[in-house]
Amino acid sequence: MGSLAVSRLAVDDVLPSASVADQVADIARKNLAPLATTIDEGTVYPDELLRRLGDVGAWGSHQPVNGAADLRCAIQSIAALGEVCGATAFMAWCQNTLVWYASNSDNPKLVAKFADKFGSGQILGGTGLSNPMKSFFGIEKLKLRGRKVEGGYIVKGALPWVSNLGPDHYFGTIFEREDGGGIVMFLADCSDPAITLQPCKPFLAMDGTGTYGVQFRDVFVPDELILAEPAGPFVKKIRAGFILLQAGMALGLIKDCIQIMDEVDGQLGHVNRYLPQQPVQFRELHAEFEKETMALARDPYNADDSYWRRVVALRLRAGDASVAAAHAAMLHCGARGYLKSHRAQRRLREAYFVAIVTPATKQLRKMLAGDEH
Repeated sequence: MGSLAVSRLAVDDVLPSASVADQVADIARKNLAPLATTIDEGTVYPDELLRRLGDVGAWGSHQPVNGAADLRCAIQSIAALGEVCGATAFMAWCQNTLVWYASNSDNPKLVAKFADKFGSGQILGGTGLSNPMKSFFGIEKLKLRGRKVEGGYIVKGALPWVSNLGPDHYFGTIFEREDGGGIVMFLADCSDPAITLQPCKPFLAMDGTGTYGVQFRDVFVPDELILAEPAGPFVKKIRAGFILLQAGMALGLIKDCIQIMDEVDGQLGHVNRYLPQQPVQFRELHAEFEKETMALARDPYNADDSYWRRVVALRLRAGDASVAAAHAAMLHCGARGYLKSHRAQRRLREAYFVAIVTPATKQLRKMLAGDEH
């Protein structure tokens, strides 16, 4: 399960900070692999490992410099984790997305206080944009409301699922102003006594991701925690990065599913050759996705509509391919993959998450159809 090496990238220059992705891959193999089952079962939330990944630069490589940003190293790092554990790849996406929010904010106090602490893993956290992202396309209504007060806002409401959280974590989300003044994006501080983290019912997979329902009971959000007001232009700026970083989850998972098929080829290849989907097809697909992802990841601020559609189309295909690769891996393994002790069934359960996490397959199709509100 090696890292997605630079030599395989079909781009015309060397990926920056490639050694970061290599170090992440090494940690994934040596330290994460023994924890993957317990993270999946929900008995472990790997906060110490996430901080260690921050120590080697896993969360800081995509912070903008002089108005430009490059997501390639961050995506490769997420993919390296995803080869071993889909849950940890998802938490890596959460942390990287939190960094993406903070480092792109126009609020200088917020950037100065949080961007580097998030980027180093000193402070962990996630993203609460599932509901807002759905609201932008008419799927849900915004669940948080805020009213202006001196020095900030009072926010109330509830979000059903926010991941990579703990009592000292932060996450970014959006509320609608009660006075009709539009939407505001802010950082929520989980240590605030007016914020309650409620454990969720058990999931099909990935229970150790620090996922909670979050209640806001008249939470005071000071001006220094405002990421963007109004939030609309900011969301448009960060949306491609939000989605592209998710591609790392798919790239890592697909690569391990290919590895699973290869592992059983010696014993079962004589009969597996009759299956319609073979590892060679997924290798070609993986290479295609990697090439497109790396090309798009070099220019995340591109405001062109054709670029945005390429990002959405890539994300849709990556979700579909994740499920297809995991399904094929299960069929190639046969009965041995049906054992709880075999990772093939875990990869299948994780693949469904790639297809349904916001933006889900159905929302992506809605977005490509142009049905936007």
